[in-house]
Amino acid sequence: MTDKATLTIGEKSYELPILKGSTGPDVLDIRKVYGESDHFTFDPGFTSTASCESKITYIDGDAGVLLHRGYPIDQLAEKSSFLEVCHLLLNGELPTAAELAKFENNITYHTMLHAQFDRFFEGFRRDAHPMAVMTGAVGALSAFYADSMNVDDAREREISAHRLIAKMPTIAARAYKYTVGQPFVSPRNDLSYSENFLRMCFSVPAEDWKPNPVLTRAMDRIFILHADHEQNASTSTVRLAGSSGAHPFACIAAGIACLWGPSHGGANQEALEMLEQIGTVDKIPEFIEGVKARKHKLMGFGHRVYKNFDPRAKVMQKTCHEVLGQLGINDPLLEVAMELEKIALSDPFFIERKLYPNIDFYSGITLRAMGFPTNMFTVLFALARTVGWISQWKEMFEDPTRKIGRPRQLYTGSTQRDYIDVEKRG
Repeated sequence: MTDKATLTIGEKSYELPILKGSTGPDVLDIRKVYGESDHFTFDPGFTSTASCESKITYIDGDAGVLLHRGYPIDQLAEKSSFLEVCHLLLNGELPTAAELAKFENNITYHTMLHAQFDRFFEGFRRDAHPMAVMTGAVGALSAFYADSMNVDDAREREISAHRLIAKMPTIAARAYKYTVGQPFVSPRNDLSYSENFLRMCFSVPAEDWKPNPVLTRAMDRIFILHADHEQNASTSTVRLAGSSGAHPFACIAAGIACLWGPSHGGANQEALEMLEQIGTVDKIPEFIEGVKARKHKLMGFGHRVYKNFDPRAKVMQKTCHEVLGQLGINDPLLEVAMELEKIALSDPFFIERKLYPNIDFYSGITLRAMGFPTNMFTVLFALARTVGWISQWKEMFEDPTRKIGRPRQLYTGSTQRDYIDVEKRG
């Protein structure tokens, strides 16, 4: 804090400290405004409010920048592994070779679920949405791992973080297997994180899934690209739930429930459905005209945060081509996607509105090519984002200034009035 701003209300003035971060916009410290002036600030959606101090992720939407602990997302996606990024988000630094080996071993040996936990899935209908299964299953972890729920114990917080990162692929794969009516596949300790997940999803008793380095690397990149995204809706939900002292399993379940919303985690599914709706390249001009006339939306373009090209989209575009090339799939939707991207990026209507392709534009095609149905897309998002959620939750608990969340409101209902007996009401 080096500067102050002055807020004038009527004839009174109030000094507001200006807090400076390591990068990004400065913030006005309004914590004492209500106590001194009897006024709240009004910010629906909290889009102009810093709800916390964090050292984990930084986004500059105008410049198209996404940093995890200072490292650009494209460098991490190209050079790192998902578990290395997990260690970075959790602990603040990239691990040494020895630290990474220890962390990988720790996660690998936590991937098994309690044997009795499998019976929990049988309580769901077979046609239940996998996200419904995920929300319930993650919350139920607290009934099986009560030995790591003391949020005030640093060691138990660490154990819970490792358990959630490790067990989420197993839970996600079981949610998928349950909804398609196939037997569960247990994890194997000799496989990598992403390879293990793909095997648990696509192996069947009659035929084991064959490892494919291109698909494994693509899955790892997808996890990295979705690992954390600053104070978005689901992350804020996790922090708000955790501010009450709630245990991590409940907080992550709350994050999954928030992510399930189509405006948050379902965007890649909507982008894929839009491409299916267009169908063929020759129908794109008509679709574009419909977008301009506001008859329908252009899904997978633009972002609430990025006013430039989504830095994750370039990596996802490359990954998409690698997967389709490896599988020998000539997906007509990719042809539609490429042409739609070309037209939209050259059309003044979209350029003026900065409607650049985002990660969802390519991820839906990639995941479908890998064999995942659309109702699993948000599940994969939740799996990847777990490390971001638990890192943010952990950071919040280690903040000595932590307080329970309590947003205020602008009340516009009736003022106080007297109760009238029912017999006397007109």
